[in-house]
Amino acid sequence: MAKSYWLINSNSSEVKRFLKNDKSIDGVFEYMFIDTGKIVGGLGNKPPIMTNTVSVEIDLAREIYERLLSQGWRKTDEVWT
Repeated sequence: MAKSYWLINSNSSEVKRFLKNDKSIDGVFEYMFIDTGKIVGGLGNKPPIMTNTVSVEIDLAREIYERLLSQGWRKTDEVWT
């Protein structure tokens, strides 16, 4: 499975996972899945409830990732597998 990149918002209520679509054709059609999950209970106690998944071109995914970091989201370890 492809490496995933995780972000968590400033009040630890939501996470985003960025994961390269394994079915992408390198250099031609490269897409990333962006999964959004709501944290229930404490972080790490239960997996977040997945609320949304989108597939975007890899360049747009990078822009979204950087924008979220500039808005106070932080990098975090994998929260659910």
